[in-house]
Amino acid sequence: MATLTTSHFVSTSSHFSSHGADTKANLAQVGARNQAMTHNGLRSLNKVDRLQIRTTNAKAVVTKAMKQADHRPLGKIICGIGMNIVFVSAECGPWSKTGGLGDVLGGLPPAMAAKGHRVMTVCPRYDQYKDAWDTSVLVDLKVGDKVVTVRFFHCYKRGVDRVFVDHPMFLEKVWGKTASKIYGPRAGLDYEDNQLRFSLLCQAALEAPRVLNLNSSKNFSGPYGEDVVFIANDWHSALLPCYLKSMYQSRGIYMNAKVVFCIHNIAYQGRFAFADFKRLNLPERFKSSFDFIDGYNKPVKGRKINWMKAGILESHRVLTVSPYYAQELVSGEDKGVELDNIIRKTGITGIVNGMDVQEWNPASDKYISVKYDATTVMKAKPLLKEALQAEVGLPCDGDVPLIGFIGRLEEQKGSDILAEAIPKLVAENCQIVVLVSVKF
Repeated sequence: MATLTTSHFVSTSSHFSSHGADTKANLAQVGARNQAMTHNGLRSLNKVDRLQIRTTNAKAVVTKAMKQADHRPLGKIICGIGMNIVFVSAECGPWSKTGGLGDVLGGLPPAMAAKGHRVMTVCPRYDQYKDAWDTSVLVDLKVGDKVVTVRFFHCYKRGVDRVFVDHPMFLEKVWGKTASKIYGPRAGLDYEDNQLRFSLLCQAALEAPRVLNLNSSKNFSGPYGEDVVFIANDWHSALLPCYLKSMYQSRGIYMNAKVVFCIHNIAYQGRFAFADFKRLNLPERFKSSFDFIDGYNKPVKGRKINWMKAGILESHRVLTVSPYYAQELVSGEDKGVELDNIIRKTGITGIVNGMDVQEWNPASDKYISVKYDATTVMKAKPLLKEALQAEVGLPCDGDVPLIGFIGRLEEQKGSDILAEAIPKLVAENCQIVVLVSVKF
């Protein structure tokens, strides 16, 4: 099976204009040449389509305007007094990321630190991260029927303690393939020991605030201690509230700690054979929180355990990534993917995802040929639009609407709606550029 990781498809409109400067005329000629290579309005790009965009004079105008503008430099993030917050996730950008979950863990913690909270993230060490150092702190954890030793690595970035859990179950499987093999050797195929891997992550995350003596910040020092708010993200960290109650609070530890469970994607819930409950090393009283029956035969037919269901029921608060998604999740079995009744029982709060203004800053973005800010956006955007049109072989016309779509080709991302709309949009003289990741 071949994998096409960055498949570009473009839809061309019939309108063509080559008026303007020589640069624009050259771009238009390339667009016209490539237009002949289309089939039914769709064309797959190749190396012939690549064009070196020469907009030196235009760039100079924009650059001069930006230098003249009053820019406020990005200052250091200084933490004050607030809560101790620990984010736990299978992904954390830029170190590990397959999608939006990694982006949130990359951008939200620094924003929380800027509000005065002490913030830590805990995620697996999938690779030899050059900026994370060995803390030499080891802990023993019971995973399945074995006792394993994990080690913690650490770095301090933008006011956040970034903690990485080191164990062969993470590093040996994913090393060198951080973006594509986090959950399985290939798309659609999970590692057989994923339950053990993420059980280990949850237990290690509960140890980190107590055992790591971190002194990177001038405002905070020492271990985080036991007065902590854990934010568990998606099914991979759903065991955290269960372990908190069974392993710690039952012994008088973490008595003031709370767990917030955040749903990023309800479609992935961690459904496994009911017999696998014993692999989690949890008391029998938790079994009802995991108990789940659906109409599917995978991974087994009939009764199952559902990690996300347990995470929702056992946490102190349930969140999701927007108010609208919160409404969707309780709207019915289809949108709630058979957990809508559970979420209605616990309640859910939707908080809109923010944007990391340092990561997504057009004034310093290395991926665009013409940088811009609020004072130069009207000059720069038309140039960037022409560059994109030329690169993908579309007619270079500043008056034609250009629509972009980035996402996986699946219903969750609305690709079925897009496919139905494309003929109508093209008929209205629109251009469409689609950047997707697909598997064949």
